[in-house]
Amino acid sequence: MARAAVGVLSILLLAACAAQGPRQLMPTPLVYQQGKGKPVYVGEPYRLGSVVDLLYITDRAIGRDAAATGAPYGEQRAKQIAFGSAQVSIGAGLDPNYLEAQSRQSARSKPLPLELGRVRELGRFPSEPYGLMETADGKLTRDPAVMASHEEAKAQLRGEVQSRLKRLPRKEVVLYVHGFNETFESAALTMAELCHYLGRESVCALFTWPASASGDVLTSYTSTTESAQYAVGHLKKTIRLLAHTPGVERIQLLAHSRGSALVLDAVKALLLESIAAGQDPVEALGIDNIVLFSPDIDLDVGAQTITAYVSDPDVISAWPSADIPLTMRGRLTIYASPQDRALLVSRLLFRSRSRVGDLDTDDISLSTQHFLERLGRIDFIVYEGKRTDALGHSYYTTSPQVSSDVIQMLRYGRQLGEPGRELIRAGPVVWKFPPAESGR
Repeated sequence: MARAAVGVLSILLLAACAAQGPRQLMPTPLVYQQGKGKPVYVGEPYRLGSVVDLLYITDRAIGRDAAATGAPYGEQRAKQIAFGSAQVSIGAGLDPNYLEAQSRQSARSKPLPLELGRVRELGRFPSEPYGLMETADGKLTRDPAVMASHEEAKAQLRGEVQSRLKRLPRKEVVLYVHGFNETFESAALTMAELCHYLGRESVCALFTWPASASGDVLTSYTSTTESAQYAVGHLKKTIRLLAHTPGVERIQLLAHSRGSALVLDAVKALLLESIAAGQDPVEALGIDNIVLFSPDIDLDVGAQTITAYVSDPDVISAWPSADIPLTMRGRLTIYASPQDRALLVSRLLFRSRSRVGDLDTDDISLSTQHFLERLGRIDFIVYEGKRTDALGHSYYTTSPQVSSDVIQMLRYGRQLGEPGRELIRAGPVVWKFPPAESGR
């Protein structure tokens, strides 16, 4: 029965992908729509071009058909981290002022296609595991030549981040982590359109891991789950390196679907690592907001990942205070939708009672909400509106209502309940969007 259901969902997924055609720029978020809308860009004209230049970090291997596709990285796992520049064009060749005008229209008069352009690798970390040498007294140490290569790659990546920061008004990195069924190209297109509507004011970066995007959904999803686990250490290394780059004042972490589990696992490991080193995690990591879209995580597993250290005081015994340490300066914001059909695959394969990403306003018990309220800085936002994409899994870009809320939070620093984010409170930590026809 489960296999038959997965088969039906496979057909739906393939039909959805086939129906999409060439990717177009996401619908205009409400915050920008003409009339009362804000300008998409403010400041110097260098940001107004049709090309969005992303920083990418990846543990994908070079694709077998890289020369034919133009996208150099496939869905196999690499034994090292690579990084570079990926350029995405939006309505290639359009006059900047015309692009700005079209980017603010609720119904565009001209298509704005997204296209992956030049991808240029800038550096690589050494192959893993790093080589070891035996010392004169019989102990093991890392190979000095490998360590020199590691330090060189760190310096290259930090230098690239700092070079980008010099040209930008916001001294922050916005790092996006994609989910299942994503290629290097599709993930880059999503980050480019998010960057576009965040005003291109920050270093826009993409951590792309070897998610499967081909073959049978059943086997593909299983391999993707293990690839996400494989990538946790690489994402942890990436976040730490960005956090310790001089000039980076804060990091915004965005994750979709299965990428949410990857982010939570990496941040949890960094939290414990900071405490063990006697550091305040907020200062050591510089994480401002963590935003999870449609998290493909079992509800119980997600709750344990977020709160486990609270119930294990011995694991944070190095923390010098009785106060519970904080992970970030801002908030953990989780967007969910009960109409998310893509997460049905996870429910069936894992026999999961509920996924975090398809929760409704009544699915989180009041006692759990009160605990999360005391823990602080956690918001669940439920989207109950109509599906704006075939599977209802990408509403954070396809629903102007949801994307507007994300922009109000990240670009303008608006808190829930403030003008621009007038959502309806449905519980101590649960909010929902008002009906779309209200104009919000």
